[in-house]
Amino acid sequence: MKLQQLVLKIHSRCDLACDHCYVYEHADQSWQGRPTVISEETLRKVAQRFAAYAESHKLPSVSVILHGGEPLLVGPARMRDICAELTRTISPVTKLNLHIHTNAVQLNARHLEVFKEFGVRVSVSLDGDRVANDRHRRDRRQRSSYDRVVRAVNLLRTPEYRHLYSGLLCTVDVANDPVAVHDALVSLRPPRIDYLLPHSTWDNPPPRPAASPAAYADWLLRIFDRWDHQGRTVSVRTFESVLSTLRGGPSLTEAMGLAPSDLAVVETDGSFEQADSLKTAYDGAPATGYHAFRHSFEEFAQHPGVRARQLGLAGVSETCRGCPVIESCGGGLYAHRYSSGRGFDNPSAFCADLRAFVDGVAERITEHALSPAVHSGEELHFAQGESIRHWLSRVAAMHAGEPDWDEVWRAFLNLDGMAGVAPYVDEILAHPYLYTTLKSCLHDRVTTAAPLGSAITAVAVRARADVKLAWDQDEPGLHLPTLGTLTLPKPGRVEVTVNSGRLHVRTEDGAEFSPEGAPAAWRPLRSLDLGDGTPLLIDDADPLRDCFPVPVAAPLDADDLARFTERLRAAQELTAEGGPGGVDDVNALLTTTVTPLVAGSGVRLGAHGLGALGVAVDFEPAELVRELPRIGRLARLTALRETVDLNVPGNRAGRLLDEASRALGDAAFHEGEATERAAALERASRALDQLTALPERQLTENGAALAAEMRAESARWSEHGVFPRATSS
Repeated sequence: MKLQQLVLKIHSRCDLACDHCYVYEHADQSWQGRPTVISEETLRKVAQRFAAYAESHKLPSVSVILHGGEPLLVGPARMRDICAELTRTISPVTKLNLHIHTNAVQLNARHLEVFKEFGVRVSVSLDGDRVANDRHRRDRRQRSSYDRVVRAVNLLRTPEYRHLYSGLLCTVDVANDPVAVHDALVSLRPPRIDYLLPHSTWDNPPPRPAASPAAYADWLLRIFDRWDHQGRTVSVRTFESVLSTLRGGPSLTEAMGLAPSDLAVVETDGSFEQADSLKTAYDGAPATGYHAFRHSFEEFAQHPGVRARQLGLAGVSETCRGCPVIESCGGGLYAHRYSSGRGFDNPSAFCADLRAFVDGVAERITEHALSPAVHSGEELHFAQGESIRHWLSRVAAMHAGEPDWDEVWRAFLNLDGMAGVAPYVDEILAHPYLYTTLKSCLHDRVTTAAPLGSAITAVAVRARADVKLAWDQDEPGLHLPTLGTLTLPKPGRVEVTVNSGRLHVRTEDGAEFSPEGAPAAWRPLRSLDLGDGTPLLIDDADPLRDCFPVPVAAPLDADDLARFTERLRAAQELTAEGGPGGVDDVNALLTTTVTPLVAGSGVRLGAHGLGALGVAVDFEPAELVRELPRIGRLARLTALRETVDLNVPGNRAGRLLDEASRALGDAAFHEGEATERAAALERASRALDQLTALPERQLTENGAALAAEMRAESARWSEHGVFPRATSS
């Protein structure tokens, strides 16, 4: 993991005296020996070092978080100089995102004018309503900070500065009313709220009420319920991280999950330090001995302490590695694991709270009722289509107000409601690489409306409908999903028109192109008829098809494409003869699209459960057919997990379902090899027995139905000794 975030301490003192502050009130007191304000010379050297690191690693973007103490104490003029120096040095190398974390007591329009000039996003610390905030966040005369902070936040919320408002940071205190805290924060309309557990260790455990082993979990779950009831109108990073990891997605916060740290800290004197939170462990815990005038960020990245926080599962304690919620909890914040006896080789001091919180969220988001998608491939396809429509609406909402995106969304709604067009809409929505497109849009990897505009254009061409759209085209290749690619002279603004199914493209210099008018620039995709009128698309051109665990092949020339198609045809003829993975197998791979992969890659499943199959350009038909049972099972299981709940997330049931399904796939792969088949069936039986022994309600009705199906299949294997030709709707 490359370093992509720099916490830069620009002032080492503070204008509040919060009694829970890790900088001034915890074990590490190194602040007393730091310069009050970072010098120009130190700032310049740090900026040069970070720019050199970003350039060396070709980082597309980096973030610098201005921090303290209280960073606003440098004053608006010095703040402008700091932002200007960072921008001048780093921006020529990579995209620079500037942020500031502040208590906002000093925040005024002069600061905000500086932040507007340099695009500095502002996060404000506030612990809730007046009662909650004033429990800890008072100034040195013990006066309330609440009114001053709220006044500053309201200034930040004005139309002129609203785009700089990043969110609110709230330190949890279980003595406060959680609902009152949350409602007070929500009333300030933040883009995001972060709830932070108070920094604690095993030597200095968190305060909690007597006989309440999971008080922090209970507190957070009450807010989760309130947040959910309110429609999740504000982003709450802790909650969204757990929701993501429970569904197999990435962690969104350093405080939970196994994502490696990408953070560096530089103090006002130029010293490199590890995460600030380590100050709560022991005096000197964050220190590295490195300094910006003597060391590079490259050297800092190799420091043992930094590397220890990038080890993922291998970096947590043995107790944590055996915990079913480790992917969501991640062992908790690294600093919270500390004890003087075992260092950081412990679970979090909040271990019981984290487990109870993750389990509580998992139970709340699990739908236990049986879905028809478990027993029907047609219903599974329908469920995935509904999921895609939901994702599409989320992307549209995320970009609401942006003219290109709004036009694309209106065009989709018009086509979707047009008589006779719905089947074509469904066809494009089912295309597996639209799923890849939507994921990229939701994670800000795609910022132009081009991919979705192209998809809507493809619907109009197929349905012979009319549509007119415009967008910024990043590449000269304008790809229409399922149809083909029109190569333009260069990237740029395009206006795309479809009249009665005929495509016309006008570039920003006024040139016009169409498949009919420029046949040399149009490369259509080829399809293979599967014999029943169903086309199998061979997609070697979609720019977002690269979602396999191995590289995709470059677009094939005519001869290579013909050979690839003939191999697929031969495999289809073998599959039609029946057997594992064939049409009478409940786990038959429901493929709509095949993408050529580089030679020697074998057969691979893409990011989407149903639809896309990656096949090496030099595959052998018989080997492809032999792999289909395993790939088909994986595809079906992946698709089911995307659309229904098989188990309560965060327990062993999900892994045991995976093990049983994988073992039965191996049995089909080794159908003619008695020893290997028997070993695979034994593994399946063992996993299914362990599933049966789990506590009640860890499996949903969907998961129980799938387990029963697999147990029946395993029994038929054992009874007949050959592939059990099960029937399914």
